[in-house]
Amino acid sequence: MTISAFKKYFKAALSDLYTESESAFLTSLFIQKIVGFDSFEQRRFSEQELLTDDEHQLHELVSALKTGRPYQQILGETEFYGMTFLVDEHVLIPRPETEELLEIAIREIQNLENNGLGLKILDIGTGSGVIPLVLKKHFPEAEVSSIDFSEKALKTANRNAAYHQLEVKLIHADYLNTQLDEEYDVIISNPPYIGIEEETEIEDSVKGFEPTMALFSPTPDALIFYRKIAEDSREHLKNNGLLFLEINQKLGPETLELYSYFSNAQLLKDLSENDRFIYGRK
Repeated sequence: MTISAFKKYFKAALSDLYTESESAFLTSLFIQKIVGFDSFEQRRFSEQELLTDDEHQLHELVSALKTGRPYQQILGETEFYGMTFLVDEHVLIPRPETEELLEIAIREIQNLENNGLGLKILDIGTGSGVIPLVLKKHFPEAEVSSIDFSEKALKTANRNAAYHQLEVKLIHADYLNTQLDEEYDVIISNPPYIGIEEETEIEDSVKGFEPTMALFSPTPDALIFYRKIAEDSREHLKNNGLLFLEINQKLGPETLELYSYFSNAQLLKDLSENDRFIYGRK
């Protein structure tokens, strides 16, 4: 089978799951991963026969996609904020909205007089480690810590830290039942914020393959993490300290109200014009 023929096969086999543009993106991505050809080389050598082993691997990838499993998990990695991160079934696949959260955080931290020098940063909800590791890369002099309840997620985050040769402090703890014992200059989090009653609105490809504890609030109170972060920020976020949160778009004003004691707290929209972030200065 030639590269061109495989692309046609891929498009037909997965037409029920992906649009034409999505199919083109994924075929190019998979061929580059397995064959090693970039998009230009794929066009140039479109009539080249695939090696038997490469063709077999590509067909296995198609079979995996047919189950609805996210392509990032199938590949075992994803691109995020210009970096490659290892991902698996134990961590959420990082979303573009979290890149927006980090853009806001990096911009505001850079505006500080010390530009991150000597800062203590706490991330709540490590997952694959994208938030603490991106911040550590941009602010290498900062002390970055991150908490997660899932030991398996922390193993993935440790793999990513080793891959990028970045040193962050990864803490295994149940944040909702943890007493912080340090003060921080920055607190940032993308905690589980989907309400239990919203489960029917979530795509099966997400619910079936990504960890529910990272998606859904553990109680009927969808704001439980934000209430705890608000309480901890009173005692453990330094005066003039910065807060960055990704939130449930349906609960923007209610979430913002929890931080009314900040000298400055703002509800910010994402690129889709949804209430998505809270930025605060204590």
